[in-house]
Amino acid sequence: MGFIPFIGLVVFITGLSIYLLLTSKGRFLLKSLVTKIKPQEWRFRYGKINYLRSRFLRTITIAAIILAAVIAGNTVSAQVTPPLASLKSVSVPEPDNLADFVKDKVAAIKLGKTLFWDIQVGSDGLTSCASCHFHAGADNRSKNQISPGLLRINADHTPNPDTVFDVGGAPNYQLRKEDFPFHKLSNPNDPKTVVSDRNDVSSSQGVSNTKFVNVKPGSAEDEVKTEPDPVFNVGGTNVRRVQPRNTPSVINAAFNFRNFWDGRAQRIFNGVNPLGLKDPNASVVKAEQPNQLKFVKVSLNNSSLASQALGPPLNSFETSADGRTFQEIGDKFGRIDNRKSLNGLLQNILSIRGTKLPRVLAQKLTRLRPLGKQVVHPQDSVLGADSRWPKPGLKDRTYEQLVKDAFRPEWWKSNRLIQVDAQGTRTFVNRADNSSQTNEYTLLEYNFSLFFGLAVQLYESTLIANDTPFDRFLEGKTTALTKQQQLGKQLFEGKGLCIGCHVGSELTAASVSNVAKNGRIKRAPFPPNSPEDNGFFNIGVRPVTDDPGLGGNDGLSGNGQGNPLSEARLAQLGKFQALLGENPPILSPPLSPNETVFADGAFKAPGLRNVELTAPYFHNGGQATLEQVIDFYNRGGDFGVLPPLNLSPEEKQQLVAFLKGLTDERVRYEKAPFDHPQLFVPNGHPGNSTSVTNDGTGKATDSLLEIPAVGRYGGSGIRNFLN
Repeated sequence: MGFIPFIGLVVFITGLSIYLLLTSKGRFLLKSLVTKIKPQEWRFRYGKINYLRSRFLRTITIAAIILAAVIAGNTVSAQVTPPLASLKSVSVPEPDNLADFVKDKVAAIKLGKTLFWDIQVGSDGLTSCASCHFHAGADNRSKNQISPGLLRINADHTPNPDTVFDVGGAPNYQLRKEDFPFHKLSNPNDPKTVVSDRNDVSSSQGVSNTKFVNVKPGSAEDEVKTEPDPVFNVGGTNVRRVQPRNTPSVINAAFNFRNFWDGRAQRIFNGVNPLGLKDPNASVVKAEQPNQLKFVKVSLNNSSLASQALGPPLNSFETSADGRTFQEIGDKFGRIDNRKSLNGLLQNILSIRGTKLPRVLAQKLTRLRPLGKQVVHPQDSVLGADSRWPKPGLKDRTYEQLVKDAFRPEWWKSNRLIQVDAQGTRTFVNRADNSSQTNEYTLLEYNFSLFFGLAVQLYESTLIANDTPFDRFLEGKTTALTKQQQLGKQLFEGKGLCIGCHVGSELTAASVSNVAKNGRIKRAPFPPNSPEDNGFFNIGVRPVTDDPGLGGNDGLSGNGQGNPLSEARLAQLGKFQALLGENPPILSPPLSPNETVFADGAFKAPGLRNVELTAPYFHNGGQATLEQVIDFYNRGGDFGVLPPLNLSPEEKQQLVAFLKGLTDERVRYEKAPFDHPQLFVPNGHPGNSTSVTNDGTGKATDSLLEIPAVGRYGGSGIRNFLN
C-alpha cells in the first residue's frame, strides 16, 4: 500500500471513529448495529439458528456493516441537526376537518373531561377512563394489580396464554418493593446472573367478569350476569380483572402518531372503534335534513387519541360487561344488543384490540346527571362554573345538552330513529315498533361513539406537560437544570444512547412530527436494512413470545385474527394504501414480500415527561424505580437486545437526576389543566390473595380509594408508586 492511500485510510478510519463515538447519529447507528446482531447471538445460545459463528466474526461483521453504511451514505448527512426546542414550540396535532363535526371546541372539552372522569360510564357504575389514568395520567395502585402472562404466544404466533400468577401466587395480592424488578439478578450490571424470572405484568384492575344483559335507564349500574372467571378469582369468587399491559400516561399522548403500546389505535378516527380505515363496516349516521338520514363513513386525521378512547368503554377487562355497546351507554346515559359476543377468556383478552363494534353506550348516560356520583371542585378549570359543590354532579346539565352544545346538529338532530334487528340489519324508521327483536336509537344515541371519541380527545389534548426544568433549560434558562442534571442530559444524548428512541422535543420517535419527517415505515440504517415501523422498538424487556406487541394483529375478523398491526407488514402484503388511506413510503431498495420485518416484541416508545411520577415502568410494569430502569439499560436489557453502556454509579445517578428534571410540577400538584373531579377507584378487595368476601352475586366486595376533587390551583401533591 502506498503512502498516500495509507494516509487516506488512516484519515477515513479516524473520521469514522469520531463520527461513531462523538455524534448522536453515529452513536445511534452503533447502538442499532449491536441491537440487531445481539438477538441472533441470544437465539443461538438457546438452540436456535446460528447466524454469527464467533465473536471474531461478529466484530468483522460490525466493521463491515459500518463501512458499507458510511460508504453508501445511508447515515451520514451534511446537514446540521437543529438544536432541540422546548415542547412549548410544538403545536398539538388536530384533525384538519374538526369543524365539520365540532361547533364549539370549549364545549367539547367540557364534555370530554366529564366523560373521562365520570364513573357512571362503567358497567359497574364505578369505573371510568380516569380509573386507570388518575395519577400523572397513569396508575399508582398496588393491590390486585397483577396479570399473568395472558398475551403469551407460541413460536408460530398461536395463542398460549399463561394463567399462573408468579408474583404473589394469586389475584388480590398487595405488591411490595421487594417484588421488583420481575427479572431479578444477583448483579444488576450482569444479565447472566439471573436469580428469578417472572412473566407477570403489573397493570391496572378494571371490572369483574360479567355478561351484559341490559342497561337500566336512569341507573349508573348496568343489569349484568356474573360469569365464573377461571383466572381472576380467589376461592371461586370473582375479583376485578387486570389488564395484560401496564397503563401508560395520557399526558402528552396527544403528540403520538398512533396510540396504545402496540399502535393499535389508528391515526385516522372512524367514529366507531380504534381501527380507523381498517374496519370497512365502520359508519355513523348523518342527517341531511332532520327527516333525511344516511349512513356515512367519516375520517379524521391526527386522531389516534379519539381512536384510543373507544377501546376501554366496551372492553370486558377495563370498564364494561361483555357485550355492551356505545348506544347502550348513551341510553343509560339501553337495550340489549343481540349480536353474539365473543366467548372465553382468550376472546375477552382480544376484545382489548377492538374486536367489538360500538353499538349501545349512549342510552345509559342521557338519563343520568353528569358526574352524578362525584363532587366537582368549584374552582375546576373546566367544570367549575357548572359545579353543584358540595353536592355531586353538574347543575342544569345533561349529557344530551352537553353533546348538543359541542357538536354540529347534523350529527344529533333528527325526528327519525335507527332500528337494529337481531341480525344487525339497520333501518331508518319513524317510530319504535316495541318488538323484542329490534332496538331503536335516536341519532344522538347511535352516534354516541363519535361524540365520545372526539370529546375525550379534545380534553386529553389539553393535558400537555411542557413546563419542566428541561423545557425551561431549552428556552435558555441555564440554571433550570442542576449541574448533575446537565451532566445527565449529556449522558442521555451521548453515552446513554437514549436519543435513539426518545427523539425530538416530544422525546419519542413515535410522535406525529417525527413520523411526518421520517416516514411511517423506514429501513434500518444497516444491512440487511430491514423495514420497521417508525417509533416502535424491541429493547429486550421480555422474550417476544411473552407479548408480540406490534407483531400482533388487529383481531378484526372476530376469531382473534386479522391484519398485522405492523404497518411495514401491511406494506409487504400490499394492503397499506387500502387500510391506512395513503401510499406507503418509497423504500430503497423496494420492499420485498419475503424479507424480515422488525415488529415482533416491538412497542411504542413513550415520551418521558413526568416519568418520575409514572412507575411502574415498561409495557410489563416490571421495574419499580428509575434506578432499576437505568440498571436495565446499563446491562444491555434482559433478553440480549441492547449494547451494555458501562455506566459508573455516578453516571447512573446523573441520568436519574436528569429524568427527574422532566417533571412538570403542575402535574405533581394537580394544577390546571391537570385538576379534576372527585374520583373513587377500586383498590383491590378486602382480604388478601387467599380470602375475599363474596358480595352475594359471585363478585368480591370492593375497597374504594377516594381521590379528592382538586381545583385549578392544585392540591398537596401526589404520591409515587409504593410510597
